[in-house]
Amino acid sequence: MTIDNEDLRLAVYRWFAETGQAPQVAELADRFGVDTGVVRGGLRALAGQRHVVLDDQDRVLMAHPFASIPLGFAVMGTSTLWWGGCAWDSFALAHLLPDEPDVLVSTRCPGCDRPHAWVVGRDAPPGGDQVAHFLVPVARMWDDVVHTCGHQRLFCGESCVDDWLERSGNERGYVMDLATLWRLASGWYAGRLDRGYTRREPATAAAYLREAGLRGPFWGLPSG
Repeated sequence: MTIDNEDLRLAVYRWFAETGQAPQVAELADRFGVDTGVVRGGLRALAGQRHVVLDDQDRVLMAHPFASIPLGFAVMGTSTLWWGGCAWDSFALAHLLPDEPDVLVSTRCPGCDRPHAWVVGRDAPPGGDQVAHFLVPVARMWDDVVHTCGHQRLFCGESCVDDWLERSGNERGYVMDLATLWRLASGWYAGRLDRGYTRREPATAAAYLREAGLRGPFWGLPSG
């Protein structure tokens, strides 16, 4: 008994898109008519290709931009609630879900705990003076992807970023405004719900990142 890995990948992503939740190993085994060991093997292969992130029991934690664990963001559609894996992924959901004209992204500022929410659509970035802070540089994002995503957050402004960095002892990463975050998220996952999707590697996506307005060694790009 086998599963085509692309069929399995699509099943995981579409399950997330339709329900807001990750499919369980047993649910995927029932869907494909195979035993759970076959599903676990397929999920591990997808994790090796960085299509999904698993825990030590082969449960799906993330299939970017979807998450099954809270990492600071909730994303509400017309009738479905998703966990946003990070600021980047939360803004990306509006662009990936064809049946949602926009989504409501909500979070709290890590610096002062103030609540924030934006209606994020596909036509233009939301307004606001808030900023996103990305702690982990692109070359190290997959060293611990849960840690990375948990530290791509939205703050009231740069003063809240500075306060949080001082309290946490972390070094400053990359700060961007909402418009830049929206541009970064808008096309990054294009085609991810379709068959034959080719994963976009940050290290090989220089042109896309430059078009989004990103520069510097944090992104593996020239500063100019």
